[in-house]
Amino acid sequence: MSRVNVQEVPRWLTSVVIPLLQLALALMVSSLVVLIVGENPIEAFRVMVQGALNLEFGGLHNTLYYATNFIFTGLAVAVAFHAGMFNIGGEGQAYLGGLGVTIIALSLDHLLPMWLMAPLVILAAALFGALWGVIPGILQAKRGAHIVVTTIMFNFIAAAFMSYLLVSIIAPLSGEATDSRYFASSAVFPKWHELFEGAAFSLLNPTLLIALICAVMVWVLIWRTRLGYAIRVMGQNPSAAEYAGINAKKIIIITMAISGALAGMMAVNEVYGAHSRLILNYTNGFGFIGIAVALMGRNHPIGVVLAALLFGALYQGGTELQFEMPGLNPELILVIQGLVIFFTGALERLVRNPIEALYTSTRANLQAGG
Repeated sequence: MSRVNVQEVPRWLTSVVIPLLQLALALMVSSLVVLIVGENPIEAFRVMVQGALNLEFGGLHNTLYYATNFIFTGLAVAVAFHAGMFNIGGEGQAYLGGLGVTIIALSLDHLLPMWLMAPLVILAAALFGALWGVIPGILQAKRGAHIVVTTIMFNFIAAAFMSYLLVSIIAPLSGEATDSRYFASSAVFPKWHELFEGAAFSLLNPTLLIALICAVMVWVLIWRTRLGYAIRVMGQNPSAAEYAGINAKKIIIITMAISGALAGMMAVNEVYGAHSRLILNYTNGFGFIGIAVALMGRNHPIGVVLAALLFGALYQGGTELQFEMPGLNPELILVIQGLVIFFTGALERLVRNPIEALYTSTRANLQAGG
């Protein structure tokens, strides 16, 4: 098969049609898995869709809550990817972001109202996440340490460090086993059902708006600024970047700081907005799901937001499925989610290459015949 000229393939095909085909393949294989365990796949997917989108019981609101986490971690992966780096450390960076949120909140929650506390919390989450991201960046830029290896290692370091802090220092101050005390209610974001009377209970909070603003800011950064141009050149052709006078080491460090800051801001949603306290292992694998979100979204902010909504729906729909169809245990829900990741990530080229080749050959034949 001849190599496809990606410049000739329209964005509607690469960003909409192909991801939908990948999703369809994942759902087809998932249907077979559901059939094997003796359940009706049509009924299972009906329950998932209804559970993810209903308004009466807060399904849509919880879908948006999960999507907020995935927007942050997906953007973190996408920014690093544009510089040619694979940041797998979103989990650890988000965990350290939670530490920044907790330090500010526990210190000032009884002194400051929400509208003064929120900017400090957002800044702290971004700074702590950036710190945990910039260290692997420095190691690669200065010592040549591979970013994949160091970010994975830093996930484990963050988990051990945070477990020690929570169990030995933070939790004893509040009398809880592994959690910090609750932040003062006057200092945290209100949840959706608290803002709108009659709305169903959910963990959705204003952090969703912050995530969408970050998506816009990432688009501006990557495609409308000099720094973004340097990041893209660095990712596409490091030799050309060096020839053009771009400081590769500087770009690596800056990009990893931005990527870590985005991942760290996931803590604003989880620690500050949803739970109002720091919980052991609160990241719950969301940092790793951000990799699949970025891949499915083609590392574009709009694609990341759409992919985050899909994975948010899978998480919320999967939770509903466990209640409505007990025969489908939680492990099977993980299988369905994993298949989506498998087809949109690991087997991404299985669908993309043939479709792009078919489009370009068909277009060439039409032009030759015209």
